[in-house]
Amino acid sequence: MRGKAPDRAGSAGGRAEDAIWYPFTQMSELERTPPLVIERGAGNYLFDEKGKKYLDAVSSLWTNVHGHNQPDLNRAVRKQLSKVAHSTLLGQSNTAAIKLANRLVGIAPKGLSKVFYSDSGSTAVEAALKIAYQYFRQKGGAFRRKRRFISLEQAYHGDTLGSVSVGGIDLFHRVYRALLFDTIKLPAPHCYRCPYGREPGSCGKYCFGELEPVFRRYKDEACAVIIEPLVQGAAGILVHPPGYLKKIRELCSRYNILLIADEVAVGFGKTGTMFACGQEGVTPDILALAKGLSGGYLPLAATLVSREVHDGFLGEYTDFRTFFHGHTYTGNALACAAALANIELFEREDVIEKLRKKIARLALDLEKIGRLKHVGSVRQKGIIAGIELVKDKKTKAPYPTRLRMGNRVILMAREKGIILRPLGDIIVLMPPLSIKPAEIDRICEVVHDCIRESTGE
Repeated sequence: MRGKAPDRAGSAGGRAEDAIWYPFTQMSELERTPPLVIERGAGNYLFDEKGKKYLDAVSSLWTNVHGHNQPDLNRAVRKQLSKVAHSTLLGQSNTAAIKLANRLVGIAPKGLSKVFYSDSGSTAVEAALKIAYQYFRQKGGAFRRKRRFISLEQAYHGDTLGSVSVGGIDLFHRVYRALLFDTIKLPAPHCYRCPYGREPGSCGKYCFGELEPVFRRYKDEACAVIIEPLVQGAAGILVHPPGYLKKIRELCSRYNILLIADEVAVGFGKTGTMFACGQEGVTPDILALAKGLSGGYLPLAATLVSREVHDGFLGEYTDFRTFFHGHTYTGNALACAAALANIELFEREDVIEKLRKKIARLALDLEKIGRLKHVGSVRQKGIIAGIELVKDKKTKAPYPTRLRMGNRVILMAREKGIILRPLGDIIVLMPPLSIKPAEIDRICEVVHDCIRESTGE
């Protein structure tokens, strides 16, 4: 006999917490810690159903760019809504999607010239993987052997099966292993917990030297390398050593392997430049975008490709070189209108230039947090930061999983009006780019105090 669900009425129009199956959530815990129910947003703040105000320190899971309820974005969506909300891109087009594609090609790393739309980071990556695979299949001859992907350990590229296959976070992915295709794994360049046992500053970039043997060995089998440029987000904000991305690009070019850059999380200013690839002068063959693409307003993703990759799919219909892939809401007009307004705001408000002082302010505040007894590592790139909590700073020994120290910290911070979400025992800070210096100070002050209190320091 099935157990009866507890009758817990929510004030948001019914038993919301009973009806929703929440992502990345152990549902049995909701009895003890019910979800925070957000009713509205304004600027960098969210308000719950009781009117309590919270500073959004993770930009609503790394998506929001210019703040909530932003007038220009609101206006753009309303204007588009008065015309048409959605029309298919299968066999036709819409003006917002065309304008956005041209704008994206104009601001993306030079050499990317075509835009394939979808609706999430996972779908952007799925499209990228299928494009890379099909591209070499259609080149024919020995190129048809190039069917495998090189990816990094601890990578996260989404939750659909292709993106999970190139991922590498056991906690999320191991249960699905029998469903996945095999990939070639590179150790993540994790400077705090170096897989080669080297110490930061004295390693001589040992991990760089370990790359070429893998590329050389698999050059005839690998169709693409996929990487989160500069920062592996869900792995715990692992910041790659300078030059690592450029080295990957060089090896891809040398061994005729496509480079897929997954900038779903790090694109649109989060690392301090519009795209992370730009910091090392790298143009990938394929670029996956989502999250901040629409300013954090509506589901929208884009997979950008080079002219060479795109032209590998050209031919007569009877050649069957078409990319037979698509989604119902591909190129949604409302989402594209929001994205166009998002890009216009970047340029009109000089967002990237203004971000420099905010990044410096965050770095200064993080120094104090880094001196805490149970903070093993503080990793920052741009406006992104990861604070790793450890039981023993000297040995880097982690806390037992059952203690859920990171979760303790974020729940305590919530009581103080700061919304955070941890990655295990790593506290992630990734506020909107519209964050104010005083708000950065407030976030870091609360995080500092909550870590001290939670760890008993």
